[in-house]
Amino acid sequence: MNDRQQNTRNFSIIAHVDHGKSTLADRLLEIGLVTDQRTKKDQILDSMDIERERGITIKANNASFDYRANDGNLYHLNLIDTPGHVDFTYEVSRSLAACEGVLLIVDASQGVEAQTLANLYLAMELDLRIIPVINKIDLPSADIDKCKIMIEESLGLNPDEAIPISAKTGLNVKDVLEAICKMIPPPKGDRNAPLKALIYDSFFDTYMGVVAKIRLFNGKLKKGEQIHMMNVGRDFIVTEVGVNRLTMVPVEELQSGDVGYVVAGMKKMGDAKTGDTITLSNDPTDSVVQGFKDAKPMVFAGLFPINGEDFEVLVDAIEKLKLNDSALTFERENSIALGFGFRVGYLGLLHMEIVQERLEREFNLALITTAPSVKFRITTSKDETVEIDNPSKWPDPVSIEKAEEPFVKATIISPETYVGNIMSLVIEKRGVHMDTVYLSKDKVQLTYELPLTELIFQFYDKLKSYTKGYASLDYEEVGYRESKLVRMDILVNGEPVDALSSIVHKSKAEERGRAIIEKLKDLIPRHQFMIPIQAALGSKVIARESISALRKNVTAKCYGGDISRKKKLLEKQKEGKKRMKQIGNVEIPQEAFLSILKTSD
Repeated sequence: MNDRQQNTRNFSIIAHVDHGKSTLADRLLEIGLVTDQRTKKDQILDSMDIERERGITIKANNASFDYRANDGNLYHLNLIDTPGHVDFTYEVSRSLAACEGVLLIVDASQGVEAQTLANLYLAMELDLRIIPVINKIDLPSADIDKCKIMIEESLGLNPDEAIPISAKTGLNVKDVLEAICKMIPPPKGDRNAPLKALIYDSFFDTYMGVVAKIRLFNGKLKKGEQIHMMNVGRDFIVTEVGVNRLTMVPVEELQSGDVGYVVAGMKKMGDAKTGDTITLSNDPTDSVVQGFKDAKPMVFAGLFPINGEDFEVLVDAIEKLKLNDSALTFERENSIALGFGFRVGYLGLLHMEIVQERLEREFNLALITTAPSVKFRITTSKDETVEIDNPSKWPDPVSIEKAEEPFVKATIISPETYVGNIMSLVIEKRGVHMDTVYLSKDKVQLTYELPLTELIFQFYDKLKSYTKGYASLDYEEVGYRESKLVRMDILVNGEPVDALSSIVHKSKAEERGRAIIEKLKDLIPRHQFMIPIQAALGSKVIARESISALRKNVTAKCYGGDISRKKKLLEKQKEGKKRMKQIGNVEIPQEAFLSILKTSD
């Protein structure tokens, strides 16, 4: 192992959302002299406006910098940033696979949260050196001693190694750098072995095409060599290699242990998939980096432009966004109510919100999203298995042998006071209690299995309101379970509105159907005829409301005279209304869709 490799440290920062990852990264980069007063800004590794506004990290990022430690050696540090939200767990796992150690941040005022644990388990699986850091000690509510007890009892880490810091003020941040140099081992690997590198992320650059961010485990890589993507099975010629010091700096060659980037004339994001292994075409390695999988969408929803003529702009926009977000899947869809649009697959609800926000901001579109659903599995009476992510493709109930829906294992960490509230919420959402663990005398970890469909319908919002914002949630997929699923249609004046159809559990159908039609009753304007609104399962109506007709006073022009003249006019109006009802087409305003889809629970 040469000196450069001996003095290289690859590390990542993991934490629950909003525990101070990006702020600590900012301080480390200032000490590493990568940023100065001129280029300094908060959340420096968060490149998107949305990330800065919401204070969350969506895309993993990285930065390399040098640090002269107290032992006199100059260390090359590679910080690989990770997203904190549960939707992006796969990206976190790939970022961690590129490291030898992690800083695990615990908020001094909040203690251990659900994603702190989830990310800790990811780091343990990869056998990384974990350094606990207690952040936000400058807050009046900070309790360092309590945090140390939780680090020992619920995380199983050595509390004496925990470094109390304030990333905001910079207090003790140098101690973190010293600990990285001292405790995290240098990268292993042989620079003379065949090339073996992991793509832990990639992004699209207008001039260079796809840029793959890589970590080399063995071998070396330089310009002009032909590389082979082992999972995708394609070859490319390298046009540039380099390291990221906040700006991309080209270098002669990268070698084992290095973290950098490679440009090789790749045109689409599918060419450089996160988790793929790169090797040389003429001297391939014999094994891939373990853990590669295609990012799998969990939540599906229709996306339509509010103005039909914007459809072409949406096509262009979603294809451009796909270049920067390989997890996005979409196919064209046509709705009678909403016109042309797309059926889009997302990693989760946050991902869905962010994609819609980026499309609206970056491409100046006005969009409407249909109610999110998940991928259901149907076994037909002919013993065929089909996966369905769109209510319009739901088969005839007679041909369904069994229907299955995806379940998740949800971990909720909350103060003990709110356990009763959480239990009633989970029962309401068809959840099954699995386990309860006390992390400290007043903090409880609850584990449940519940259907993903229930989790995506306002579960998180309700959990936050039931626990005054103190509970935290993390979840992972556990496979499919058989369920009594039905397709619920909403009929307006006898016509089904396809954009409002949904697949629900039989026990929830009436409650959800009633909520939607009551909302529609308030939102659809009155017409000259009575409009029935119904929720139906097949031909069986389970809930109904009526919008009464607008009554035009046809007898106003009749003053005095015989009553039979008035009766004659009213009869004529009655006949006209009958005809109108047969040919009358109900106008459903756009706001009706928007408000129903926002509260479709």
